Amino acid sequence: MPDDEPRLLDLRLLPFAGMCWAATLIGIHGGSRAAWVLVATLSGAAVLLAAGCALRGPGRWTAGVLAVLLFGSCCAAGTAWRVQAVERHPMTELGRNEAWVTLVVTLADDPREIAGFGRHVLVNADVVEIRRATETIHSGGAVVVLAPAAGWLGLLPGQDVVLRGQAGPPRHRDLSLATVRVSGPPAAVGPAPPHQRWAGALRARFVAAAAVLPADEAGLLPGLVIGDTSALPREVKDDFTATGLTHLTAVSGANVSILLGAVLLVVRGVGLGPRAGAALAAAALIAFVVIARPSPSVLRAAAMGSVALLALVTGRRKQAMPALAAGVIALLAWSPELAVDFGFVLSATATAGLIVIAPVGVDVLVRRGWPRAVAETVAVSVAAFAVTAPIVAAMAGTVSLVSICANLLVAPVVGVITVAGAITALIAGVSIPVAEVVVRVTQWPLWWLVTVAERGARIPGASIPVPSGPAGAAIVLGAVVALGVTLRRRGPRLVLAGIAIGALVLWAPVWPSSLGRLV
Repeated sequence: MPDDEPRLLDLRLLPFAGMCWAATLIGIHGGSRAAWVLVATLSGAAVLLAAGCALRGPGRWTAGVLAVLLFGSCCAAGTAWRVQAVERHPMTELGRNEAWVTLVVTLADDPREIAGFGRHVLVNADVVEIRRATETIHSGGAVVVLAPAAGWLGLLPGQDVVLRGQAGPPRHRDLSLATVRVSGPPAAVGPAPPHQRWAGALRARFVAAAAVLPADEAGLLPGLVIGDTSALPREVKDDFTATGLTHLTAVSGANVSILLGAVLLVVRGVGLGPRAGAALAAAALIAFVVIARPSPSVLRAAAMGSVALLALVTGRRKQAMPALAAGVIALLAWSPELAVDFGFVLSATATAGLIVIAPVGVDVLVRRGWPRAVAETVAVSVAAFAVTAPIVAAMAGTVSLVSICANLLVAPVVGVITVAGAITALIAGVSIPVAEVVVRVTQWPLWWLVTVAERGARIPGASIPVPSGPAGAAIVLGAVVALGVTLRRRGPRLVLAGIAIGALVLWAPVWPSSLGRLV
C-alpha cells in the first residue's frame, strides 16, 4: 500500500447507501404500509427542510441532507411497490391458506441438502405458472421448495420443472411468496441453459478430480473454490463454525479478491497494459460467477470482492469507500431481499472493515517494526473479526474466541488453495486425470486448514454463548471496543503474539496424530 497517500475517506455516498439499506429493510420487515409511511415521512421532512431554506437560506449541509431524504423516499417507494406486489400475489394467498398447488417453476440455484432433515433439499425457484383446476395464472415471483433429495439433487439452475405440493407461508420475512413442500420428484423437467450445463459439468468434473484427496480435504476444496459444500462432512462444518472459519466454506469476497489478484499478477508479469488487465479480470470474474452460480450471494461476493481488491491493490480508501457504497446501492436495487440477508451484512461490513480499519492497523504495526506483509495479514484478520463478531453474535448467539488466531494461522494457505483449486477446475474441464495430479498441490494446505479448525474447536471455551439479537451484538461490540483500546495501550505485538503462542501450545501435543492423513 502506498505510504505517501493521505489516509482520507470519501464518505459522501455512505449516507445514501445507509438510507437505501434502512428503507429497504423497513419495507421488507414492516410491509407495504410501513414503507409508504416511510415515503411520506421522508418526503415531508424534505419539504419542510426546503421550506426552511427558502425562509432562512441554505445551511452548509442542507443540500446533502435534502438529497439523502429524497433518495431515501425513492428507495422506500421502490420497496413499497415490490412488497405490495408480493402481498397481492395469488401465490401468497395460496400460501396463507396452505393450499395444494401445481406449479411450473424455474430453478434459481442448485438444490442443497438440509442438515437435520434426512435426505431433503431446499431449492430456490421462480414461479412461471400457477396451475389450478379452473385456470392457469402466469405470474412471476420467488418461492422456496422443500423436497426429497431423490429426483431433485443434480438439477441445474435455469431448468423448468413441474411440481405439485402444499404451499405455506415463507420461512423468512423476505420477498419470497411462499414455501412449497413436495413429497416426490418433479412431474416434468426441462433442459438447462447451455451456460449452466457447461458450469454444471465443470463443477462435477472438479469434484471428481478432488475425490483423490482424503475425505475431509476432498469435501473442503470445492467449498473453498466454488462454494459447493455438498460433500463436506458435518464434523468439519461444525469445526469451522466454532473457529470462525465458516466464511472460507462459502463463496465470499475473499475468493474473488484472491482470484482477481492472481489474474492481475499474471497480467503484470507478462507485461500487458491496464486495459488488457481489466478485460482479463472482467472475463475471469464473469467465468467465476457462472461457475459458482449467479445467485444473489455470489453476485454480492463478486461486488464486495472487487471493492476489497481495489482497497488492497491501490491502498486508496478514498476510492474504495464510494465503490463499496455504490455496490451496496446497486445490489439492493437489483435484489432488495439482500437487505435482510446476514451474508450480505457480513460481506459488506467485512469489506468496510478492510477499507476503514485494516489500513490504520497496518500503519500502526509497521511503525512498531512489523514487516509489512505480516502487518497486512494481522490487520486484515483483526479488522474482519472486529466488524463481523457483533453480527455473528446477533445471528447465531455465539462468538468464537479463537477466530483471530485461526484466521491468522490459515491465512498463508488460503490463497494457495484458491488459486491452485481454480487451476485444477479449469484443467478438469479438459482432463480429469491431469487435474487429479495438479490437485495434489492443495493436499497439505487443505490438511492444515482442517487441522487448525479441528484443534481450535477442541480448545475449551473456543466458542462461547452470548444472547442472540441486538443484546448479544451490543455486548460483543463493547468487548471488541474494549479489546481495541487495550491493544492500543498495551502493545499489539505482545498481546497478539501471546494469543498465537498460547493457541499453538494448546494444539501442539495433538498435531502429530493428524500427520497420517498426508502419507
